[in-house]
Amino acid sequence: MNETMLIECQVDFPRARTTVDASAAPGVATLTGRVPRIAKLLALAIKLDRLVRDGVVEDFADLARLAHVTRARMSQVMCLVHLAPDIQGEILFWPRVQRGKDPVVLRDLLPITRQFEWSRQRRLWNAVVERARGKMI
Repeated sequence: MNETMLIECQVDFPRARTTVDASAAPGVATLTGRVPRIAKLLALAIKLDRLVRDGVVEDFADLARLAHVTRARMSQVMCLVHLAPDIQGEILFWPRVQRGKDPVVLRDLLPITRQFEWSRQRRLWNAVVERARGKMI
């Protein structure tokens, strides 16, 4: 018995800031600024974790060798997958950096990744966000 189910739900995604570039084609919006480094590292960690889970790569030590980084550095990056899903979502959609240094760096997140309870992670994350917003002003 194969039954087809249709599930509908509303999903809201935060919109990225866009500006119109006068040199671009009419009606084409371009993003300004750059993607925060921590968002790139988290996306990389998610991708690498999937490679290990799927058996494409044996373990994180192999990944470190392939990426020409130390095992310790690979461990730091891979710790990001232990963040609560909502925190990961906020990081992946963090506002683009318009100028200067990134407001949130890996060093800010490593203590959070050591917390097993997501409620504690969220409290620590909120403190990091408040500090970051102060830097962005």
